[in-house]
Amino acid sequence: MTDVVVVESPAKAKTINKYLGGGFTVLASFGHVRDLPPKDGSVRPEEDFAMDWAADERGQRQMAAIAKALKGSKTLYLATDPDREGEAISWHVRAMLEEKKLLKGIDVQRITFNEITRSAIRYAMDHPRALDQPLIEAYMARRALDYLVGFNLSPVLWRKLPGSKSAGRVQSVALRLICEREAEIEVFKTREYWSVEAALATPAGAPFAARLTHLDGRKLDQFDLPNQDKAEAARAQVQAAKLAVQSVERKRVRRNPPPPFTTSTLQQDASRKLGLSAQQIMRLAQQLYEGVDIDGDTVGLITYMRTDGVSMAREAIDSIRGHVRDSFGPNYVPAQPREYTSKAKNAQEAHEAIRPTDITRTPDDVARHLSHDQRRMYELIWKRACASQMAAAELDQVAVDLAEPKNPTSPVLRANGSIVAFDGFLKLYREEVDENATGKDDDDNRMLPPMSEHDAVATKSVAAEQHFTQPPPRYSEASLVKKMEELGIGRPSTYASIISVLQDRNYVKIDKRRFVPEDRGRLVTAFLTSFFERYVDTGFTAGLEDQLDEISAGKADWRAVMHAFWRDFSAAIAETKDLKISNVIDALDEELGPHFFPAREDGTDPRVCPSCGKGRLGLRLGRHGSFIGCSNYPDCSFTRRLAVDGGEDEASATLKEGMRNLGTHPTTGEEITIRRGPYGLYAQQGEQEPGSKVKPRRTSLTKGMDGETITLEQALGLLSLPRIVGIHPELKEPIEAGIGRFGPYVKMANIFASLDKDDDVLAVGLNRAVDVLAKKLASVRTLGVHPKDKEAVIVRKGRFGPYVQHGQIVANLPRDVSMDDISLDDALALLAEKGKALKAKPGAKKKAAPAKAKAVKAPKADKPAAEAKAPAAKKAASAKKAPAAKKAPAKKPAAKKAAS
Repeated sequence: MTDVVVVESPAKAKTINKYLGGGFTVLASFGHVRDLPPKDGSVRPEEDFAMDWAADERGQRQMAAIAKALKGSKTLYLATDPDREGEAISWHVRAMLEEKKLLKGIDVQRITFNEITRSAIRYAMDHPRALDQPLIEAYMARRALDYLVGFNLSPVLWRKLPGSKSAGRVQSVALRLICEREAEIEVFKTREYWSVEAALATPAGAPFAARLTHLDGRKLDQFDLPNQDKAEAARAQVQAAKLAVQSVERKRVRRNPPPPFTTSTLQQDASRKLGLSAQQIMRLAQQLYEGVDIDGDTVGLITYMRTDGVSMAREAIDSIRGHVRDSFGPNYVPAQPREYTSKAKNAQEAHEAIRPTDITRTPDDVARHLSHDQRRMYELIWKRACASQMAAAELDQVAVDLAEPKNPTSPVLRANGSIVAFDGFLKLYREEVDENATGKDDDDNRMLPPMSEHDAVATKSVAAEQHFTQPPPRYSEASLVKKMEELGIGRPSTYASIISVLQDRNYVKIDKRRFVPEDRGRLVTAFLTSFFERYVDTGFTAGLEDQLDEISAGKADWRAVMHAFWRDFSAAIAETKDLKISNVIDALDEELGPHFFPAREDGTDPRVCPSCGKGRLGLRLGRHGSFIGCSNYPDCSFTRRLAVDGGEDEASATLKEGMRNLGTHPTTGEEITIRRGPYGLYAQQGEQEPGSKVKPRRTSLTKGMDGETITLEQALGLLSLPRIVGIHPELKEPIEAGIGRFGPYVKMANIFASLDKDDDVLAVGLNRAVDVLAKKLASVRTLGVHPKDKEAVIVRKGRFGPYVQHGQIVANLPRDVSMDDISLDDALALLAEKGKALKAKPGAKKKAAPAKAKAVKAPKADKPAAEAKAPAAKKAASAKKAPAAKKAPAKKPAAKKAAS
């Protein structure tokens, strides 16, 4: 009989099985085997936070496989990841087996390892331990918190703010950071300032540049030269001065290497240098950790990638120092090993930094075994870890002041320069400059020619340069992760999922690798800051994270923390029961008024209704979301989409008379009219017959179309959509163009992609459609081919989450596995299980095909905003009729979404 080892993924199981050999059965749990059911009552605060756990079909199958393997075994080794989630998975596995009384006579051991290498696995097997109860309690507290926030705050959003999707304990705070940065940019007032720079030459004729720093005996501040007149006056003084070297200051500066990567610093550096998203970074790191095939042997190349620690094992430090000595020489090895300590208040989860498992496996040595992105990721991790144990770089910095001798009011100029005296760790690794850098240290990268005090210099030219202050930059993934880490919001393993959720729910979008809040996201943030300000406060959220860390360290009772949170949070939820929609509108209108109605340059009131000229424009809430309308409704029916005043939607808001008749349809004879709805203008064919439930054909006007000038031919074109654009040249699938709820799109099979504002949906051609779809196709990842029939195995997002597909078989991914993390081996195992389940149920295969077809035909996450619906609004409406979850089963999918 063999002992049983349980890990998370098949890829990890495959690698470890090779190391352990006979005598062991290594099985994968596929992440969590059970979770809180997405229904009311799964966490019960009134019962001291009792929690119900339930396993889905996949979890039950995995546990059945583990139970079967345990028959006759003496030891069960729980070898899940060395962090909080890994500890929780092990706890769930043990608990489910204990509930079924399957552990009688079986010794249960917990083993952890920071790297998947033969020696690390063997060491872990020889040094087992018990489950870490404080870490398990920290997991339960986090899970309970996220559940209670999701299942209590999200329904309030649905009822009081139709069109919103959900709120989350940490995601809402991250969204607030993005929205507040955008508000800073909008109110930022550009300020002019000038600088003066001279092109000079030494007595030997060597050129250099110097900048004006003092004028009329006083040091210049940034705005002391506010306009061209003053700048020109200063330029004239510099031009007239007979300059000489007043002083030369030299100093040597040491620059130490950065510590090896943590999860957050890896995400920041890889985002800036490699241009990858946080999810892509974590997927690649996971692959390098779980192991790649090198000459027939599966080898884990890096240590565990979810960590906030910066220390390294002594053996690893010694190995790196030896490699540096052999590769670069003894001068590049510091006298003493570098010891790093984490800045985190309670660096928990996995404590060692991310590093190569073997520093002698250089990026060049393993490149042929890795994909392009894997190679770049490994090279980044390898260089950072190696550089962390190298000698400091030394720079000689020079500062030269120049002025007119014996003239106390002479303008003073300064020239800065530096030269690398010893490159040290810079020979191997340079940190990427943060995007917030102003460039003011450019002079430090200049070399200055030799100069001595009292040397007269020649003035070649003097120039005054105009500058304008710049608003703070929008957050990139790297800078958002850095900001969240600085504030103590979230933890290393959560950053990627937080960013993904904000994008999936259309609260933010990415523009030029920067986060831009959508109007929906700003509405949600305004609502939460108005009525739940404490729970989206960075200080409160960071404090709660600290308490959770205290629990994981065994210094706090998790139930006491939960009781304190629930007492205040439940009271805040109860206060919203009597909250009127009018109160919500007033709060949002006050908060977002400056955004949607910015001041006009001509001084006119941006809120005056352009239709009646008397009403006041403001935010309105409808069944399907928010829009801008006139206060004189119903006498004035002017509306426009939720957009900034004077923006792209203004042209489509010009139909002031309510309806315009364009003529008749050439075939049916029905009238073609242009009308106004809550979300803008639309074309309509015919009228609804009295007593008939069949509505006439309608299509929204695209952005830029003017309701007063649109022609009959254009309207007929819109009403004929969707239209066939052509056949994809490579995939041989037909491509359609059409208009959805929020704009035009192109579609191929079950792939949707929004068209840009400059695209004409009536005229867009095949080449353009292929280009637009290419971006979407990139998000549908092909994992490889199935070994049986060589058909593609893909992973993509579906209506209820990501899934893998091969032919007619579709299998959902586990809750804690993202589509970027899944490997081909994982997918094949999931599909195999699904295939067995279908065969085991008589008639199930026939029923599965239509369900699969429906998911593949129109998975919600693949549709652009143009096609996506807002189920939250429907749930809000149904909530009024059936407030109890048991009476409204239709709410379950949405509730599940909220809890996540």
